[in-house]
Amino acid sequence: MADPKHLILDVNVIIDLWLEQNSFLATRTLFKHCESNDLRLWVAAASLNTLDYVARYAFKRNGLSPEATAEIVPRLVHELVSTVGILTSHGYEQAKIYADSSDFEDAQIAASARSLSGQPVCVITEDKTFDTLDEIQKKRPKEAVEWALNDKGETLSQKTNISFIDLAAQQAIIRPAIEQGIEKILRHGRYIMGPEVAELEERLADFVGVQHAIGVSSGTDALLIAMMALGIGRDDEVITTPFSFIATAETIALLGAKPVFVDICPDTYNINPALIEAAITLRTKAIMPVSLYGQCADLDAINAIAKKHSLPVIEDGAQSFGATYKGRQSCGLSTIGCTSFFPSKPLGGYGDGGACFTNDDALAKTMREIRVHGQDRRYHHPRIGINGRLDTLQAAVLLAKLDIFPDEVKARAEIGAHYSEKLKDAVSVPFIEPHNSSVYAQYTIQVDARETVLEQLKAAQIPTAVHYPVPLNRQPALQCDERFEQSEYAANRVMSLPMHPYFSESDQDRVIEVILSL
Repeated sequence: MADPKHLILDVNVIIDLWLEQNSFLATRTLFKHCESNDLRLWVAAASLNTLDYVARYAFKRNGLSPEATAEIVPRLVHELVSTVGILTSHGYEQAKIYADSSDFEDAQIAASARSLSGQPVCVITEDKTFDTLDEIQKKRPKEAVEWALNDKGETLSQKTNISFIDLAAQQAIIRPAIEQGIEKILRHGRYIMGPEVAELEERLADFVGVQHAIGVSSGTDALLIAMMALGIGRDDEVITTPFSFIATAETIALLGAKPVFVDICPDTYNINPALIEAAITLRTKAIMPVSLYGQCADLDAINAIAKKHSLPVIEDGAQSFGATYKGRQSCGLSTIGCTSFFPSKPLGGYGDGGACFTNDDALAKTMREIRVHGQDRRYHHPRIGINGRLDTLQAAVLLAKLDIFPDEVKARAEIGAHYSEKLKDAVSVPFIEPHNSSVYAQYTIQVDARETVLEQLKAAQIPTAVHYPVPLNRQPALQCDERFEQSEYAANRVMSLPMHPYFSESDQDRVIEVILSL
């Protein structure tokens, strides 16, 4: 997608808008189009105090009584800051801004635009002497309209590509909370295992409905730590699916154990419980189902088999956090649940992260020790562990995202349902078990002649992905001679379409229209 255009409103333009003078029509035109993903309006925090008293003076000068002015100005300011973004300049910049500027307030506004670096930015102002620090351009309102919109008056987003995952739209909503959380951490300085990690763990455990959540450094390390806590090691076997990301089997192999593959159900892509028992041997130490594409595996059936053979179950819920199985949350359905907070996941940070979930007090204690080099107290290591801690900064990001996560889960379900309703007669759409809800970590369809379809969608500027083109049993690193019919069939046919909670219906329909035309 093309970079969005960012327009910073100066105080004089906002006052004109409120008084319906001078720049009123041009500024109103920009507001009319600001819903476009490619046109974003901002006010600098440095402007807000000035805006308040200048507005009061302007309204009084135009004949409004002091009482009416005192009522209307705060309301207008509140409406403004609820509509546009707020840009701040940071403390470390202030001395330089003061030394280099001819107008300190103007320069603060210009400096606040640095957070938008690399993208088209201008200040909209009627002030011909506005101090831009020679860093950004300035335009009068009428010029800004021409700059921001094309000659037909259409927003630029109508000509841009669709995003496969739109993290920027999400960030626009939670940016203040993220910045506040990061600022708090920079103040207290506890970058490793700070208080935000404990807060996040408490909230995650409550969300999933388990006693313990252990934040770790990645989804991969979550699987590794879970197996280490269960004592899985050399020459052991762990039953899992061949249709997944490499981390599922890779972590088993890293411990010297053997991944034993069981084929998938053709409709859900999850491990087929009916085939598990035949794969159990005396060396089997655990079963690791993957809840793929955002839908939980059949955990009741899997747990029943595991109980019969006294085996623990580890749910790889890297793609299913937020999904439900028979009314219960993913990651709270087995001995240990694991998830990933990779940025593209349904609940993702701004870097790597993950978590383990359990109701077993002893396992929780062991996993907490393993993530800090096997340490139970400072410099005392009763077991071998890893450096598997979740960064405090990532915890702050995840706390901000967790606030809006239920709404995002709902939006994903609605988008998935819309896709399926429109595409069901043209392609093989996701099958969601009646007792399940999906978070649609990917919206994955099956098609004939996949490479041709991918090329046609690319030509239409619609991004796609294939999860996963090579099943794990055919990965050279795992050296498996077995073949699994359903997994290999799916690997040759699946492809994923754009999916995220902020995917507009018009963009969904654009994707659908192209698919139906193929």
